[in-house]
Amino acid sequence: MKGKSAVIISLVMLIVGFLISFSYQLTKDNKSTNAESEEWKKEYALRDELLKQEKQNKELKKELYEKQSKVRQTENKLKKEKTEYYNVLEDVEKYRMYVGEVGVKGEGVQVTLEDASYIPEGENVNSYIVHESHIFQVMNELFISGASAVSINGQRLTHDSYIKCNGPVVTVDGVQHPAPFVISAIGDPDVLIPALNIAGGLIDQLSMDHISVTAEKEKDIQMEALLKNKE
Repeated sequence: MKGKSAVIISLVMLIVGFLISFSYQLTKDNKSTNAESEEWKKEYALRDELLKQEKQNKELKKELYEKQSKVRQTENKLKKEKTEYYNVLEDVEKYRMYVGEVGVKGEGVQVTLEDASYIPEGENVNSYIVHESHIFQVMNELFISGASAVSINGQRLTHDSYIKCNGPVVTVDGVQHPAPFVISAIGDPDVLIPALNIAGGLIDQLSMDHISVTAEKEKDIQMEALLKNKE
């Protein structure tokens, strides 16, 4: 009887031990499953957040490209306007110098016209002296060749200056000047001198009219504004 009870008790203890072990393993598996589930949820949440961030980044990048494009367009517009504005100012300054509203200085050339030193007997004296037409020819050639300012014997000229010959004297805008006539021009001498000396050009024509002509480079020519001259 005692032996049978011992067997029963042992069997019961074995079953209880098995149940405890199974319960422990089940609890452990459940905890592991729950941990994996929580980990997966966290990973899913992070992935979802990452996708949202990538989408937001794409939208921001697109917006950035659009703004950069607008900035480039604005810069190009401002650059164009600046260039146009600079060109206008440059033209205005050239016109102001051309009409004599501002003083100007710089390198250039000096052309001297003198009456013929010898007049053959019986010849007409007027054929051997400097006339306004000769001065006009020189003045026009200098302006055409790029001179920014021209003067005669120190008197500033403009595009509409009045020049008239009265015997050996030339009147410029009401001011009389005797020969020799020193015509100064501010500009690039390496352009102005060749323009005057071109074969068959102005100096050759003046020489054929018995006018003595010299053209020299000058490093420093100064001319005051016409308004100051008038004062």
